[in-house]
Amino acid sequence: MIEAKNLTKRYGDRVAVDDLSFTVQPGRVTGFLGPNGAGKSTTMRLILGLDRPHRGDATIDGRHYRDLPRPLHTVGALLEARAVHTGRSAYNHLLCLAQTQGIGKKRVDEVIELVGLTQVARKRAGGFSLGMGQRLGIAVALLADPSVLILDEPVNGLDPEGIVWIRTLMKHLASEGRTVFVSSHLMNEMAVTADHLIVIGRGRLIADCSTEEFIERSTDQVVIVRSPDAERVAAAVDEDGGKADLGDDGLLTVRNMEAARVGELAAAGGFVLHELTPKRGSLEEAFMELTRESVEYGGSAGTPAQAPETAAVPEPRGEAVPQPQGEAR
Repeated sequence: MIEAKNLTKRYGDRVAVDDLSFTVQPGRVTGFLGPNGAGKSTTMRLILGLDRPHRGDATIDGRHYRDLPRPLHTVGALLEARAVHTGRSAYNHLLCLAQTQGIGKKRVDEVIELVGLTQVARKRAGGFSLGMGQRLGIAVALLADPSVLILDEPVNGLDPEGIVWIRTLMKHLASEGRTVFVSSHLMNEMAVTADHLIVIGRGRLIADCSTEEFIERSTDQVVIVRSPDAERVAAAVDEDGGKADLGDDGLLTVRNMEAARVGELAAAGGFVLHELTPKRGSLEEAFMELTRESVEYGGSAGTPAQAPETAAVPEPRGEAVPQPQGEAR
């Protein structure tokens, strides 16, 4: 479990993290979201003791990172996948770390196979593609088989096969009772990966809830209706307190009303329905709505520039998980 209590971090006059408190529970994937400059990477660095907070505290399983007797066996962190000697092979990089933790060569071979780097394990890491470097960083994170994983943008640079693999891996690790804390700018990916979300903006907490709850409370309820009696259905909906908009394509978009109620109104009026589809809002829509006032860096059109943040280093586990080969080919 990860606990942050009233974390505050300033860089000069700029407040990067502002009185931030949350708990990351084991047994589920917790997504960590926020616009560029929101303070996500800084928060992860504070948790890992790489930066000192000006106020507040952060602990892992009740201890500060610096007080963990065997830190890599407790926490696997991926903050910067490129933090590796470019002249060293992937195998030797992992072996060097393993030897500092009393981990045998067998485990090094296991994580190399797990992340799909077997074919390039003896090649210099400096020649790796972004995706291959990311896999090496994930291998480092998994090396000591930790109970807590902190992953900053783990899908950065991965191809579609690799994204599915890391998603499956994170879900598998969480199902084993591990604490999985992952940041990402890919909303569609987080929507199918994260069970719980912690959302921040300008260093402050915006939301701490399940992914489903976050989407439901931040987006309008919409029902799509197709009917030859669309205008009369729209009138019935409006009269009953809903809001119906008829598009040029003949589709009726109904807001603020359950699909079942729309069906009841159509039945009562004797209207024919060819389609009655509840439409759930997307995580991207919910995120944009809730963080609209917290965007620090945006494009000329007024939309946030969602450039990815990089990742750093976690530790091992995951036997029954599919093993990708994508970027490592």
